[in-house]
Amino acid sequence: MQINETKAKIEAILFAAGRAVTKNELMLALELSSEEIDEIIEIMKNDYNKEERGIELIKVDDSYQLCTKKELQEYIYPVLDKRSKPNLSTAALETLAIIAYNPQITRAEIEAIRGVSADACVYKLLEYGLIKEAGKIDLPGKPMSYKTTDEFLKMFGYSTLNDLPELPRYKLDENKQIVIDDLIEENEKKEGPAEAPMPEREGEELEQINKENE
Repeated sequence: MQINETKAKIEAILFAAGRAVTKNELMLALELSSEEIDEIIEIMKNDYNKEERGIELIKVDDSYQLCTKKELQEYIYPVLDKRSKPNLSTAALETLAIIAYNPQITRAEIEAIRGVSADACVYKLLEYGLIKEAGKIDLPGKPMSYKTTDEFLKMFGYSTLNDLPELPRYKLDENKQIVIDDLIEENEKKEGPAEAPMPEREGEELEQINKENE
């Protein structure tokens, strides 16, 4: 296998496709094994990570795509897209996080978690292509459910939803408030009880007393 020649072929495919290309598509087009594709992709990713390159090779699920480096995207929007760069409010980010951690969640369930209407946020996230409809749920009224898209993964730099940070465990009391004591207790089990640091002067005095008692 000629590595440079294969790199050029993969680059040409990804550039021409303008979308995420699956590993199977690359294997079929180039008649290479999964291991060979992985090896070449890793080399290419290292090449694109160099500071002088304006693009990067990202993985989305089991697919690969050439994209503009995140730190350079602000220069692309004025040329290729006259719309302003997506600017998500705190409410939209909260809604997006809920959907990311709860695929196929309904709007009513989102509103039950946030305590406010989610209509505007859902419409905005759909407009930006960060979420999409995931089918109707077998519940009264057949409500529509939502899940995140590959665009969400690309925007936040994840390969799959499994890469999302792990959420802290908690439980609610009778007033639907997080039980802070349980969080503290769980943390102490992992790290041991926190102890206040002794002031330097008191530490020196205690050490001197111990020596005198000896």
